[in-house]
Formats: sequence, structure tokens, C-alpha cells
Amino acid sequence: MKLTKAILIILLIIIIDQASKIYIKLNYTLTDSTSPAIVDWGKFKLLFYENAGAAWGMEIPGDYGKLILVIFRIFAVFGIGYWLVSSIKKHGHKILILCISLIFAGAFGNIIDSVFYGVIFSGSYHGAIATAFPEAGGYAGLGYGHVVDMLYFPLFEGDWPQWMPFVGGEHFKFFNAIFNVADSAITVGVILLVIFSKKAFPDTDKKSVA
Repeated sequence: MKLTKAILIILLIIIIDQASKIYIKLNYTLTDSTSPAIVDWGKFKLLFYENAGAAWGMEIPGDYGKLILVIFRIFAVFGIGYWLVSSIKKHGHKILILCISLIFAGAFGNIIDSVFYGVIFSGSYHGAIATAFPEAGGYAGLGYGHVVDMLYFPLFEGDWPQWMPFVGGEHFKFFNAIFNVADSAITVGVILLVIFSKKAFPDTDKKSVA
């Protein structure tokens, strides 16, 4: 796969990701467990949740925790970008290029939120819809924005058996995470890499056989 095709894939994902986030941000208030979903189709719900940290809302404590996370993400994106360009130059398999492109696009999409959304938008609250470029300024400084999540797939739920250690008897719901298009791109990219690892990394497979 050529670099131009990889760039087109990346741009398409970033555009879809950002368009969906901006639409949600500027048209809806935050949702929680007590408020109705924006769209509720049973096993799929469209919500509006803002994530200040990493996956599943995990955060690095301290005043500079968020900034450290953003800087780490930026370095990670540079690393993934280098991996992508290097793989293309080495004529890597198209599935490898596709997967790296998906991962890069997803990581870059979430960085846009973290770096710029706090400056561009006013705060989103329960009962208050955000605005773009408010006169009073954004809700946070550069690098302190929140990632917008909206996709929720509660496929099934139940109770863990009593005999299971630590979680026995507790209620669970799968899939319980709220995510976005960027997260989906990263997840799909990683899963495809695992499934098609022999095609993506043929040299490694040959060395292991030898």
C-alpha cells in the first residue's frame, strides 16, 4: 500500500471522528446513568461522555497528570507515524499498513480533543450545551481538553457466580466502556494485527520457523 492511500485512510477516520465529536459536543448536554440516551436502540446507545484521562477514564494524579498523558500520546503518535512510513518504505504487507494507519488515525484523533478542545469549546454540563469559541474562553487550557466519547454497546449483563473470587455475586455489564470512532479505529487495527500477524510480520514468522 502506498503512502497516499494510507494518508487517505487516516484523513477519512479523523474527519469522521472529529465530525461526530463536534456534532455531539455542540448539540447535546452530558449524559449519565440517570439521563436518557441521545439514541437508544437497546444494544446500542448514543451517549455524551467526556473523558479527562486515558481508557476507561483512568487518570494520572496531580496538576500535571493530564499534561504528561498528552505529551506521552504525542510521542506515541510520532512513533506510530515513523513505524508507518518505515513499513511503507520497506514494502510491508498491505494489512500491516492498514492496521498502522488505523492505529495512527485513532491516536491522532484523540490527541486533537486533548490538546485543543479545552481552548475551542465552552464546558459541557448536565443541562448546558457547549459553544465553540466562547467570548469568555474555553473550559481548559491547551493540552487539558477532554476526549469526547459517545458509543455504547451494552450487549449483555448478568451476575458473576458466587464461587468466583473477588467478583463473585457482583453484577456485570458487557461491553461497559463508552468510546468513540478514534478508539474503534485503534481497537480494529490492533485486532487485525493479531489475527493477520503472519501476513503482517512474515519475516518474524520465518525466523521463528528457522
